[in-house]
Amino acid sequence: MRLAALPLLLAPLLSPLAQAAALSVCTEASPEGFDVVQYNSLTTTNASADVLMNRLVEFDADSGKVVPSLADSWEVSADGLTYVFKLHPKVKFHRTEYFNPSRELTAEDVKFSFERMLDPAHPWHKIAQSGFPHAQSLQLPSLIKKIDALDPLTVRFTLDHADSTFLATLSMGFASIYSAEYAEQLLKAGTPEKLNSQPIGSGPFIFGRFQKDASIRYKANRDYFAGKPAVDSLIFAITPDANVRLQKLRRNECQIALSPKPLDVQAASEDPALKVEHTAAFMTAFVAINSQHPPLDKPEVRQAINLAFDKGSYLKAVFEGTAEAANGPYPPNTWSYAKDLPGYAHDPEKARQLLAKAGLKNGFQTTLWTRPSGSLLNPNPSLGAQLLQSDLAQVGIQAEIRVIEWGELIRRAKAGEHDLLFMGWAGDNGDPDNFLSPQFTCAAVKSGTNFARYCDQNLDKLITAGKTTSEQGVRSKLYQQAQTQIQQQALWLPLAHPTAFALTRKQVEGYQVSPFGRQDYSKVSIK
Repeated sequence: MRLAALPLLLAPLLSPLAQAAALSVCTEASPEGFDVVQYNSLTTTNASADVLMNRLVEFDADSGKVVPSLADSWEVSADGLTYVFKLHPKVKFHRTEYFNPSRELTAEDVKFSFERMLDPAHPWHKIAQSGFPHAQSLQLPSLIKKIDALDPLTVRFTLDHADSTFLATLSMGFASIYSAEYAEQLLKAGTPEKLNSQPIGSGPFIFGRFQKDASIRYKANRDYFAGKPAVDSLIFAITPDANVRLQKLRRNECQIALSPKPLDVQAASEDPALKVEHTAAFMTAFVAINSQHPPLDKPEVRQAINLAFDKGSYLKAVFEGTAEAANGPYPPNTWSYAKDLPGYAHDPEKARQLLAKAGLKNGFQTTLWTRPSGSLLNPNPSLGAQLLQSDLAQVGIQAEIRVIEWGELIRRAKAGEHDLLFMGWAGDNGDPDNFLSPQFTCAAVKSGTNFARYCDQNLDKLITAGKTTSEQGVRSKLYQQAQTQIQQQALWLPLAHPTAFALTRKQVEGYQVSPFGRQDYSKVSIK
């Protein structure tokens, strides 16, 4: 009788341990894929680069410095043209049912990871159906002259010209290091597309299974060079509705809930079982105005859209006091932020005058694209779109709202199909250029990340000049000139700089909200 009762006695003791072995995170959308170099959305970076991969270096938000990761150390030549990285020894790639690595990470893997993005003749270059938006918008093919594997643990990058942003760029998700051996295996099997659906990395978690719009399952990498994660498994519970994310958190179906609505933040702060984590986000929410679509190609029309919008009412209704008004592309905590830049005050009468000056006295029709589910940079897409639609109607602009699924929205926006587009941008590495090169250069029009579709040689020269010197004062002056031109041209309708929030169960320890929107679950534990 005692033996038969033993499992029943043990069950309550084992249950908390079993729960602590798994971490479930309620996320807001499905990733576009897992080959992160092909995409530019934060959702995809979080699901791939942040959990599965590593980069040569990482950017530490607390210190504001680039720190070692796969590279233990590096040396930069006096002329800024040569970077030599010493790799961490004995880094293992993931072992799965579809890949059994025969060697550890070497300089050849670094070489492969970058050359596939840079060299049009590389066998993997044309396989990326979506191209390489980050590499192209940051103009890496013209920057990186060559990459040499000097020995198994030493890799050298030779640049065409000095670039003060290069080291920080290597911390971005798209700069993740892939297994050249796995890529070769896929090519030989004639299944290169599996790099996007069956990813392999060296990161803290190993890919398990993905069900679109439902879940992603990972297991802990016990051989992780930085130490095994504190949890045995990680689950992304894809939950587009913020209210449902909060409900799941309360029921302990998730231990972390991302992108909560402002009201949910308030509710969680009053719940003794929950915690609210937050930080000032290095991000900007905006409406991109497609400058290639008439009549949006006229500066007066874009300026009129800015003047027509009641930003104060929008911030109050949509962000409910959790965001600061944006006046340009940069968050205020960016060095080189142009704080004296005149904004566009709410002035419908002036907006109507500008439209008349542009030959549009009776207004015009356009479309306004937004996503179906809320996010950190757009907590209430439906309400925000309706507010903008109403304000534009007051000056004669009839905007039809189109709600488009996130993956399709990104794909079509990169192709330039939109007129007005609710969008957001998160700086990856603390450098001001990370808002300029991907969003306002001619190269970024081609790669698709320039959602304003604006190409101007003078603006390009300012942005390029800012990267060729390491003098912060000189860079600041150039970037302030760029901000002035961007605002005068009214390429965006800047909306907000949000506070980044995440909600967690009280038992969750070791989780921090990143100002860049990146996610690190490698040190998260559950008491």
